[in-house]
Amino acid sequence: MDRRQALTATGGLVAGGFLSLVGPSPIAASAAPAQYTNPVIWQDFADIDVIRVGGTYYASASTMHYSPGAPVLRSYDLVNWEIAGHSVPVLDFGAKYDLNGARGYVRGIWASSLAYRPSNRTFYWLGQIDFARTYVYTATAAEGPWSRLTTISTPYYDAGLLVDTDDTLYVAYGNTTISVAQLSPDGRDQVRTQQVFTTPSSVGTLEGSRFYKINGQYYIFLTRPANGQYILKSSGGPFGPYTMRQVLLDLRGPISGGGVPHQGGLVQTQGGAWYYMAFVDAYPGGRVPVLAPVGWTSDGWPVVQLVNGAWGASYPGPAVPTPPRQVTPMTGVDTFDHTALNPRWEWNHNPDNTKWSAGNGLTLRTATVTNDLYWARNTLTHRIQGPTSTATVRIDHSAMRDGDRAGLALLRDSSAWIGLRRDGGTTRVAMVNGLTMDGSWNTTGTGSELASAPLSQGVIWLRASADIRPGAARTATFSYSTDGTTFTRLGPPLSLGNDWRFFMGHRFALFNHATQALGGAVRVLRFELSTP
Repeated sequence: MDRRQALTATGGLVAGGFLSLVGPSPIAASAAPAQYTNPVIWQDFADIDVIRVGGTYYASASTMHYSPGAPVLRSYDLVNWEIAGHSVPVLDFGAKYDLNGARGYVRGIWASSLAYRPSNRTFYWLGQIDFARTYVYTATAAEGPWSRLTTISTPYYDAGLLVDTDDTLYVAYGNTTISVAQLSPDGRDQVRTQQVFTTPSSVGTLEGSRFYKINGQYYIFLTRPANGQYILKSSGGPFGPYTMRQVLLDLRGPISGGGVPHQGGLVQTQGGAWYYMAFVDAYPGGRVPVLAPVGWTSDGWPVVQLVNGAWGASYPGPAVPTPPRQVTPMTGVDTFDHTALNPRWEWNHNPDNTKWSAGNGLTLRTATVTNDLYWARNTLTHRIQGPTSTATVRIDHSAMRDGDRAGLALLRDSSAWIGLRRDGGTTRVAMVNGLTMDGSWNTTGTGSELASAPLSQGVIWLRASADIRPGAARTATFSYSTDGTTFTRLGPPLSLGNDWRFFMGHRFALFNHATQALGGAVRVLRFELSTP
């Protein structure tokens, strides 16, 4: 195919051309691809927007109150993914995101959009914050640096950004009432907005817009939370009129005990095949990406390819060119040898950057005086790898001060931790459970010590193992070691909650906070995330 046939759909335009296809999806000539299994990423990446730029695929996801926000994932085959960076470097949307007099739990980065604009070779991230306004960030490389381009007074709820074939920028957004906005050529302002669709009462709620132009027709991909996916199609332009069709409803998903795949995006390979990348509610681990091939009806509607009437547990791998390199695993060892953190780390709210440093280990100096971990700044989090995984951390705690608390937590609205308590000049290792928040994300429990043991040396290994299979026991266990080889269980198992309302799944978390006075520190020498 020539340059005019170089493909892609919305936001994932290939520099130099545009082609979108309907009907049977052609497959590039290649050897039969290997199978892949779902989920393609068993970590918490929800509200996915997925695009292709040349031979590289990118995805974005929700991160709520974690900072930096809006991770950018990268893949060369749609199956193996790495985290390249974050579109929102800091949540500078108010003091609550600094844990400064208020808290931003379950606010912040909700469903948002990632796009690429070939005309200026620039990535765009667009999302609304706190129902107040919309923010646009840009970068010339997915890994960054990202910077804020503009704010727009209209809050584009659950937005999907489309870069049209004529380079015009459009945004589809809304809940139940779906609207389309046109942006100015520089993407800084709204030129026009118009309601284009009202969801029938028989369907209920539709949201989670993804906006595409395929074969000259406009499509708005919408989710019915949390069990359906619908699509609007217009032959009359981006402002409609639109007709609606159901894509899936109450479809069995590929994760035992998990929910219905929904709220993702469509993407086309270099060879013309289409895929739908959605997520499955799979608490306590969060919302987990799954991938399925998509076909098309003769009149231009997408159809998810099923296996025995369900979203397949496995499919043939996408026929794509051989990747130029292996992606960076999302598990493994981090010794914090560089001054910048690996992008798989995110802070609980914005950190106080004067109170931490990396290079030759991660130093966490106490940043908050509190007896409540949910108020403690500079808690550093890492997604849990499913279906089961173990985090092991080596900590030098010799610089702790009286009243300090440091260690490894399983963090969510119901939390527990194993760590160090320094009191009266002595340090002990303890397991603490019962850290809880209510449905308004106010603290209802600061934890109770359930087990402890004395310590005489300044270095300790802490371990937490989590089973995040949604249909299983959903437990986590804690242990410690003084030599890195022999580990001793401490305290009872933690029952991991599977309620959806916190949205984010449980995470491993490194923390150090004071209960008396600032000045203490710990140094994390090594972190390892491993699977059986």
